[in-house]
Amino acid sequence: MPSESSTPKTAAGPAPIVVFDLDGTLAETAGDLIGTLNVILAREGLPPVALSQARELIGAGARALIQRGFAAGGRELAPDKLDELFLVFLAHYGQHLCEVSHLFPGVVESLDRLEAAGYRLAVCTNKPEEHSLRLLELLGVKGRFAAICGRDTFPYFKPDPRHLTETIALAGGDPARAIMVGDSRTDVATAKAAGIPVVAVPFGYTDVPVEELEPDVVIQHFDALYDAVRRLDPGVA
Repeated sequence: MPSESSTPKTAAGPAPIVVFDLDGTLAETAGDLIGTLNVILAREGLPPVALSQARELIGAGARALIQRGFAAGGRELAPDKLDELFLVFLAHYGQHLCEVSHLFPGVVESLDRLEAAGYRLAVCTNKPEEHSLRLLELLGVKGRFAAICGRDTFPYFKPDPRHLTETIALAGGDPARAIMVGDSRTDVATAKAAGIPVVAVPFGYTDVPVEELEPDVVIQHFDALYDAVRRLDPGVA
């Protein structure tokens, strides 16, 4: 269920809204995620994963990250063992959320411009809600978002489009003027399934170039986000 801290900040009517993914979109989190993975791999007698491999390993959630780490070490992982290590991962990562993680350049300025233009802001991520709230707090931007919805906020999660549409509803956004910003196959597929335009960034965590996923727009830097949003917003004359 949504936590109290992820409820809308305002009871005003529906507003145009921009919904962001978190890992690899708003923030560079690979260092802390791979750091936790390597702690687990070391405990299991497996070699560490290089940070340079992060882009192709991260993006499908912690369970997939653990599985991919084991596969890289040449070992199969039984379902019950994966369940056990998933809990270990969550506990360790929760204590090391923001040791090296940081916002991508231009994020804060983009949020400023969007808010000034009347856009509501939200986060829709497959990171657990508790971790998402805490990380955004540590990064200094938690209060900017009308809703922060994680993998466990609703009974469904990306790429199920209801994760996105319910995030929009919780934030008090207008679904007819909603735009998604993400970095991965999951984000693009979610937005397309929801019938919502999607802006992709190429510097996040994806197993293929984001251009191949055919988002509506690809931006190279957050400096270009505002103009991309305005072009995609059907409410802009």
